[in-house]
Amino acid sequence: MIYTYKECIEKYKTDYEIRKLIETGSLKRVGRGIYSDDAYESDIAIISRIYPYAVFTMNSAFYYHGLTDTIPRAYYLMTDKDATKIKDERVCQSFDNHDSLAMGVETKNYCGTEIRIFSRERMLVELIRNKNKIPFDYYKEIITNYRKLIYELDIQKIQEYAIRLPKTKIVLDTLQLEVF
Repeated sequence: MIYTYKECIEKYKTDYEIRKLIETGSLKRVGRGIYSDDAYESDIAIISRIYPYAVFTMNSAFYYHGLTDTIPRAYYLMTDKDATKIKDERVCQSFDNHDSLAMGVETKNYCGTEIRIFSRERMLVELIRNKNKIPFDYYKEIITNYRKLIYELDIQKIQEYAIRLPKTKIVLDTLQLEVF
C-alpha cells in the first residue's frame, strides 16, 4: 500500500522509525514524500498519489477508457492553471482554469488503483478541441470508437461541456458531422 509522509508518521510515530524501516527494507521510498510497504507499486498508483489533485486526460484517458489500444508514452495530467509545473519526466502536464477543471471529473478504478480521470463525455469534447494537435490516424481511431458507443454516452453532458469550454462552435459542428 502507498502512504504519504504524513500517513507514515501517523502509523509509525517518528521519522527515526520510518528511516529504520526503509533500511531494513520493510518500507521503501517510491517518490518524494511517498512510501510503500509492498515490493512493487505501479507507476499509475504512484503518480496518482504524488499528484492527488491532477486529472488524467488526453492519451492516458483515451487508453484507460478503452478508446484506443495505443499505450501512452507518458502520463497525461491536467492541473489547475495556478498549479506548480510538474518536473517528473513521466508526466506530460497541461493546465486548465479552476472552474472548468472540475467538469466531468470522475473516479475510476484502473488496475486496482483509484484515479481521477475525465469522463468519456468530457474526453470527446477534449478530443475535438485538440484535433489539430493529434495525429490524424489516432484521432480517427478514437472518433470511430466513440461512434460505436454513442448510445452509452450522455449527450446532454457533452453539449453542456461543449458550450462551457472554449471552441464551442467548432466542437458542436464536429460533433454533428463526425460523431452523431
